Amino acid sequence: MPASLSHKPYRVGRSRTGLGLFATKPIKKGTKIIRYFGPLLDSKKKDEDAIENKYLFELTNRWTIDGSIRENVARYINHACRPNAESDVKPRKRKVFIRAIKDIEPGDEINYDYGTDYFKAYLKPIGCKCDACEKKRKKKRAEARAERLRLKEKAERKAKREAEKLAETRARQRKANAKKVAKANGKAPNGKAPNGKAPNGKAGNGKTLNGKALNGKHLNGHTLTAAAGKRVVPSKRGAARVLQA
Repeated sequence: MPASLSHKPYRVGRSRTGLGLFATKPIKKGTKIIRYFGPLLDSKKKDEDAIENKYLFELTNRWTIDGSIRENVARYINHACRPNAESDVKPRKRKVFIRAIKDIEPGDEINYDYGTDYFKAYLKPIGCKCDACEKKRKKKRAEARAERLRLKEKAERKAKREAEKLAETRARQRKANAKKVAKANGKAPNGKAPNGKAPNGKAGNGKTLNGKALNGKHLNGHTLTAAAGKRVVPSKRGAARVLQA
């Protein structure tokens, strides 16, 4: 790791993606922070055009800076989708400077946007780890957790309603079964016969039906109450006989 000079407003330090460049002093917006430099590669030369690494900075269709040398401290600056700096390219001078586009405080990591081509080739396959993308992923994870919790609670409420509905259905079924059993035994659910008579042959008023009329008189020879202009007299055999009026 290259040592940073004390008078420089930055230092190399540990970052989320490995190493990064951090401000050691306040850096105002518009300040030229550091130069991105290295050997110039000519695309017209096959051996130079064949060079591949993550630190190539294209100036023009022909010229590219190979910033992989360790002396190029600017190579430690990481990509950010919402950066606090930008690359200031000088094609004619074949130079690149990193310039602040926001006020940067001591301790802040310096970053800039690497561009669409680099992002698609190197960052998209593994997922960008800049603060903005991390916040997006964190938000999505939180939303996903909230959605899972919502669906779980919804399922629990549905299961509870179904359980209550099933319990009510079973209660009604037990009640209906109890009525069927009582009816099959000739008893009402309250223990009385459905027709008002008890199962032991007694009328609902407590008087027996074996030989007694409902008005309390015996049927063995005694006169019954006359009805519809007729009277009843006992016969010789002891049975009631009806005479015309």
